[in-house]
Amino acid sequence: MIILDTERLRLRAWIESDRDLFAEINSDPTVMEFFPFRRNRAEADALFERNDRNIRETGFGFFALAFREDDAPIGFCGLARTDLEPHLPDGTVEIGWRLAVRHWGKGYVTEAARALLDYGFGERKLGEIVAIAVSANTRSTAVMKRIGMHPDCARDFDHPGVPDTHPHLRHHVLYAITAQEWRRDGSTAKR
Repeated sequence: MIILDTERLRLRAWIESDRDLFAEINSDPTVMEFFPFRRNRAEADALFERNDRNIRETGFGFFALAFREDDAPIGFCGLARTDLEPHLPDGTVEIGWRLAVRHWGKGYVTEAARALLDYGFGERKLGEIVAIAVSANTRSTAVMKRIGMHPDCARDFDHPGVPDTHPHLRHHVLYAITAQEWRRDGSTAKR
């Protein structure tokens, strides 16, 4: 199932041969710098299956991000419903990404995320899309800014899933963009 294609990339459902890449990015200490844990292979496989099932059942989740030319996976990018009440209301949709380090710095996440905003506001008729990150994660917040999102400091929160052993990873900033803002500013001006 192909979700969408961009000039260089494809967002699609996961396939069995993607498991190694999925495990790699979920265990890489550089990729996972702002997460309190790394996943071993069994944990990564369980997340892979849960995410794939969610995509197939709801159309929301973190899609495989692959090169359009040869379909080789490089990471993921997607739109997922959050489970962070009371911090984010039920039904809030988050955009997120994770990319193998060897593919950083080439604009792939920005390209995929812009296409997903078009998809989310166009085909899925969403009213707003948010993104969250540890406040120190300047790489992710830079992408959020490049795709036209803006900080919404009143909605920043301490993530309940971060254990007390990692207090420096607890505070999360929230960026948001509405469908109206995207139509006005993002879908054409940011390309």
